[in-house]
Amino acid sequence: MSKKILVVLSEYGYWGEELLGPLAAFDREGYRVDFVTATGKRAHALPPSLDPGYVDPPLGRGVTTPAVAVAARELDESDRLDSPLDLRELIPDRPYASVSEPLRAMEKYYRELAAATDELVAGKDAYDALTIVGGSGPIVDLANNGRLHELILAFVRVDKPVLAECYGVACLAFARDWEDRASIIAGKHVTGHCKEYDYKDGTGFLQTDFNMGPPPYPLEYILRDATGPGGRYIGNVGKERSVVVDYPFVTGRSTPDSFLSGQKLVEVLESGLRRFGW
Repeated sequence: MSKKILVVLSEYGYWGEELLGPLAAFDREGYRVDFVTATGKRAHALPPSLDPGYVDPPLGRGVTTPAVAVAARELDESDRLDSPLDLRELIPDRPYASVSEPLRAMEKYYRELAAATDELVAGKDAYDALTIVGGSGPIVDLANNGRLHELILAFVRVDKPVLAECYGVACLAFARDWEDRASIIAGKHVTGHCKEYDYKDGTGFLQTDFNMGPPPYPLEYILRDATGPGGRYIGNVGKERSVVVDYPFVTGRSTPDSFLSGQKLVEVLESGLRRFGW
């Protein structure tokens, strides 16, 4: 049977190649792919990611080839991304401790969460892997999304792989069991957007005209702290590619790593790859 991949996209803008790369790998294998967003709205690519003339300020060069720009635009304008799943309908919302009868509310929440996640990762039509697409958008609606954290934890608990790219890797650092609050990437090797590649100004999002300036957090520092003793953040600064596999996680640093990231997830699923890039 064909494998199924659940792909998470930000409603505030994904980077075109960071969806195109993994999706190309999944399509070659004949995988079924479903898309999900935080509130069920259709996701769109960040405009610079569709422009082959766009020069990335930290790198001082273009990062999108004409061929990739065309393919990413065709995908973004196609009906394939229409009607994504709504994360709110997949995963229940954790109640505040201040609600009336908090113990009963938490018991109900954990019952609903167990049923929902079991269906997604262990049911008869379960997904085989999770992919979190990067770009600046995930900073807004994915990095600190409690429902997404629970979804990530569900895949990890049943030993299924999770691919995250660019700022999407922040979701892994913040996905933590509420009992011990330890990051699930503690002791793991990961890559992600490094400090040298962060913008000084102009971090952009869709659905808002707000100019964030630099990213609101340095992802590299978060990942260094989250991996902690026994693990390691790997930036590979100056190297054209940075993809790390430390099962169950596949992480890609930024745009140029998109196609390789997708291929490595396929190798995890098809060939049992457990380690790469460190």
